[in-house]
Amino acid sequence: MTTGRRRAVLFATCIVDQLYPTVGLAAAELLEQQGVTVEVPPDLLCCGQMAFNAGFRDDAYAVAGRTLEVLRGKGDVVMPSGSCAAMIRHLYHELFAHTPFADMAADLAHRTYELSEYLVDVLGVTDVGARFNGRITYHDACHGLRFLGLGAQARALLGRVQGAEVVPLPGCDQCCGFGGLFAVKQHTISTAMLDRKIEAIASTDADLVVTGDVSCMTQIAGGLSRRNMPTRARHLAEVLANMVDAR
Repeated sequence: MTTGRRRAVLFATCIVDQLYPTVGLAAAELLEQQGVTVEVPPDLLCCGQMAFNAGFRDDAYAVAGRTLEVLRGKGDVVMPSGSCAAMIRHLYHELFAHTPFADMAADLAHRTYELSEYLVDVLGVTDVGARFNGRITYHDACHGLRFLGLGAQARALLGRVQGAEVVPLPGCDQCCGFGGLFAVKQHTISTAMLDRKIEAIASTDADLVVTGDVSCMTQIAGGLSRRNMPTRARHLAEVLANMVDAR
């Protein structure tokens, strides 16, 4: 337990809010367990990444501008997503360059963290009291790995999960083929990349493949399901908050 009382905004992200609310609940629980007072502003919606990546810069500017306003003066911002955190940390400066919001974007970038990064690097926590009786392997989501340099933090946390055997995933740093609209626009390439990822997961004989982004989790879970494989894909927050039952 950390000393003192920190405050943080949990920016759950669009896809967590709409499709995987348990991931948001797990993230909030993990932070609260460490003495962090968690705030979830009801009007905090989207970071603007999807529009930005699709080339709709005006739409991204409008959405991200709203995010800047909602998060003004809120202190630490924690996201259970490396891709959305990377959008704020590394792409808001481009989106808001030479605008009246450039300083606000820079300020927000300096106080935005991905969940595992916040737990390990800011709070200094690796053991959160998690338990799982089974084999776990870890997939590095692209944005978290390449934009934020993440990976060691999640492994440090998983390494302290009691009862779990953590096994390396061959090609753990290779893309699963999701990439937002890439999976739609380049379906054939995306499918080939996913097939390679599923073969690697199968070689580990893991009960769980864990990742820090629900977008990758969705892509991988679909591939596992279509092959009728027993391995399940889960978000890191769910595992750490003891929200995943052993089979």
